[in-house]
Amino acid sequence: MATHYLLVDGYNIIHANKELTLLAEDSLDAARKKLSDALCEFKALSRYRVILVFDAHMVAGSIGSVEDYHNIKIVFTKEAETADHYIESVAYKLGKKNDRITVATSDTLEQIIILGQGAMRISAEDLWVEIEAAKEEVRARYIRNRPIKKNPIESLLDPETAKILEEMRYGK
Repeated sequence: MATHYLLVDGYNIIHANKELTLLAEDSLDAARKKLSDALCEFKALSRYRVILVFDAHMVAGSIGSVEDYHNIKIVFTKEAETADHYIESVAYKLGKKNDRITVATSDTLEQIIILGQGAMRISAEDLWVEIEAAKEEVRARYIRNRPIKKNPIESLLDPETAKILEEMRYGK
C-alpha cells in the first residue's frame, strides 16, 4: 500500500489564514508553532505523513534542516531554495515510488506544477477546514469516552445526609 504524504507550504498557509497572519504580525515563531501543533493534531487522525516546509532561502548561509516535531517533519530550506522548489522535488521523488502526495498551498502556479507531477492539491483554506474538523473529532471522541463522574461533594456525605439533600433538591 502506498504511503500518503501531505506536503505543506508553511508560510503560504500562514499568510492565507487570518488567525495565523495576525499572530505572525506579533511573532512569526508563534505562528509557525501554532501551525505545527495544528498539523500534529491533524496527523493523529489522518492517513497522511506530514511534511511542513518553511522557506529559509533568504537566510544567508542557511544549510537547511529537517527536524522531527512530535509526529511530523519540519523542513527549513537551504539558502537559495524556496519551499516551492523543495516541495516540487520531494513530490517528484515520492511520486516515482508510487507514493500518494497531496500538496497544501494556495499558490496557483505551484498547484499547476504539482498537478503535472501527479500530486493532488488542497488549498490553504480547505486544509484549515480539515484541521478544524479533525480537532472537533478529537473533542467529540473525548466527550463520548470520558467517564461520568458523580458529584464529589455527594461522595463525602454519609448516606442519610445525602438522601436528605437529594429529597430537598427534588422538592420531596
